[in-house]
Amino acid sequence: MRDAQFPTAPPGPLLLPVWGAAQPLLLSLVVPTYNESVNIRPFLETLRENLDPLLDCRYEVIVVDDDSPDGTFEAAARMAQDYPQLRLMRRIGERGLSTAVIRGWQVSRGAILGTINADFQHPSALFPEMMRKMDSADLVVATRYAKGGSVGEFPLHRRVLSGCARRLGGLLAPEVFGRVTDPLSGFYLFRRCAIEGVELRPTGFKTLIEILGRGSIERVAECGYQMQSRRGGHSNVKWRHSVDYLVQLGRIRIEAKRPR
Repeated sequence: MRDAQFPTAPPGPLLLPVWGAAQPLLLSLVVPTYNESVNIRPFLETLRENLDPLLDCRYEVIVVDDDSPDGTFEAAARMAQDYPQLRLMRRIGERGLSTAVIRGWQVSRGAILGTINADFQHPSALFPEMMRKMDSADLVVATRYAKGGSVGEFPLHRRVLSGCARRLGGLLAPEVFGRVTDPLSGFYLFRRCAIEGVELRPTGFKTLIEILGRGSIERVAECGYQMQSRRGGHSNVKWRHSVDYLVQLGRIRIEAKRPR
């Protein structure tokens, strides 16, 4: 394992520290994983093919694995031997996609932060367009619902759940859900300064609504994309995440009514 990697997660609250100087990297991209051993190597290879020509050495990819029993961490570690931009973190005793993403940001060094899933549902080829739009935005969201976007072959029951979740969010937290067409997206980039010194308290799978609700985001841009089918393995979304989502919406609604 390379010395520059992070074998365990940082302890303490989900608080992004304030940097005292300019970040040495342009982009820090966090990839949360759990049981993605089939996908992780080809995904990272595809990611590298798109980021190297775009950013050269000015980026890092931080894989945050929740101690996957299928060997995801070990598979990623084998690739790290010849991928200097790759960093690894294994979490033990803490689990959940949203907290994994924030743990990765806590150890990141980039001026722009982002996240993407490792199951190939998000297209890495979208990064050039997203980075161009970051020149004039605080947040760029890859969305299934903007021009050029599509949910693809998303299963019917997942489409229904996603639609209900968006409508409910629009009712309970319109100040958040009214800002983007896909507030439940798991693929986006934003400026680090938007959440420095802010403690985030997400639940379940949804981090973007936390960024929109608690971060300093003024200029928002979107990039439409066609959602792809998971290439291998199984979805980690469970019914209990619906409960987590409702709890998160309730908290955001309460906090939105408090005077700042």
